[in-house]
Amino acid sequence: MVRTFAAIDVGSSDLEMEIYELSDKFGIRPIDQIRYPINLGKDVYTHGKISYHLVDEMCRILSEFARIMEEYQVEGYRAYGTNVLREAQNNRIVIDQVHVRSGIDIRIISNSEQRFISYKAIAYKEAEFQKVIQKGTAILDVGNGSTQISLFDKDSLVSTQNLPLGVIRLREMMTHMKTTTEKEHQLVQELVDNELLTFRKIYLKDKDIKNLIGIGKVTLIMYNRIIGGENKRDRISVEEFDRFYQKLSRMTLDQLEDTFEVNADYALLLFPAATIIRQVLGITGAENIWVPGTRMLDGIAAEYAEERKILKFNHNFSNDIIVASRNVAKRYKCHMPHVQAVESFALQVFDSLKKLHGLKARERLLLQIAADLHSCGKFVTMRNATEYAYDIIMATEIIGLSHLDREIVANVVRYHLQAFQYNDIQISAKPTRSTRLTTTDNLTLTVAKLTAILRLANSMDRSHRNKLAGCRVAIKEDKLVITTNYAGDLMLEALSIEEKADFFEEIYGIRPILKQKK
Repeated sequence: MVRTFAAIDVGSSDLEMEIYELSDKFGIRPIDQIRYPINLGKDVYTHGKISYHLVDEMCRILSEFARIMEEYQVEGYRAYGTNVLREAQNNRIVIDQVHVRSGIDIRIISNSEQRFISYKAIAYKEAEFQKVIQKGTAILDVGNGSTQISLFDKDSLVSTQNLPLGVIRLREMMTHMKTTTEKEHQLVQELVDNELLTFRKIYLKDKDIKNLIGIGKVTLIMYNRIIGGENKRDRISVEEFDRFYQKLSRMTLDQLEDTFEVNADYALLLFPAATIIRQVLGITGAENIWVPGTRMLDGIAAEYAEERKILKFNHNFSNDIIVASRNVAKRYKCHMPHVQAVESFALQVFDSLKKLHGLKARERLLLQIAADLHSCGKFVTMRNATEYAYDIIMATEIIGLSHLDREIVANVVRYHLQAFQYNDIQISAKPTRSTRLTTTDNLTLTVAKLTAILRLANSMDRSHRNKLAGCRVAIKEDKLVITTNYAGDLMLEALSIEEKADFFEEIYGIRPILKQKK
């Protein structure tokens, strides 16, 4: 069965739509691409809003996109807004106008969701991707509003950081400075180096990076026009890139436009992008760059195909999210044996309650992340640690999680040691049509269900000695029975479980008890 799908990217410098055919036999096959340049980033990064005349132009373009989708008889589409819409103060007005005038619903995705989608596009090139990430690898996603650096170690994504190094942002900073081209280039390099200095100290001190994966629209333009050449190689050595960089730095604006076949606005973004790539190569020590040639649109199509089981990835993306969460826990000096015990118990309890909680795999993943991060606030202070844990989680980007996901995790961690406040759950993210959690009441109930489980799981390792390892958890009549063969003293665990039993019973209608076999 072949499905027709459209992916739309509302970006800082253009609106793009790609039409795809999706099938079990051929996978993802692009059949048409439409790109319309529109400089939304200049408005947002300078004035904080998208002006009305640009909103009007957006609506006109997206109405044309809707007409093209009808011609192709598109069965499904997704339109995502990224950094430029996230930062626009009037983004809700913009989205409403687009919906009313074009019929297209735009969903603003978080930075971590955006990068995760781009990452899935790379993973679609499965054989090469798996080969590259066996050694230390960094994915460098140079965007218009920011730059993302994600680090792999032994096939797993271990950390990701977003830096305020977008090429449009850098370009706009330069427009206010009256100086020579040479001095401008020097200033761009200094700005980039300043941001990368902290990143290197915190995240690269023990990493051996061999490969750099380069993605992003401007990166792809540079590769296609200069570096790729006739033979269409997808690997670039550090020496090749350095020669290209020197050549690029000497080009005039007219030469840039002619060489890369772009307009003046886009041509001015090339040098900042090349500078970011060059400096990242320098701090990581990577030996080469792999340019897979993927774009976010490909990732949107891959995500849609995966959800509808048209496409199956062998790479475990959920494991990447968990590994990244555990690395955050390690950074904040959490006691990892206890963290692993609480995670194991939480999942065991969650699975035993399937008929009672009505939650899905996504909520199970969020519970797992909450278990990994439940004690990170102690890094700041032992008093009111859960308040600081809430702040740490909300300030930490975990790739693949939306802002709403992060708020659920942060609230579960906050209330696992505090009295639960049904009317005080802090959820600022607006639930989308694509999520089952469509109301604040549903969100509060989800937080309550996960909190009850995390409280019980934490109590099951109250001594931090994992005494209940290998225990069995099962519902028997009106009780959740935790059965263990441990022969030693379990007084601390028993008292803690009994202390948490009232709230658990309030949520699930059954009471947890600890049964020790003699």
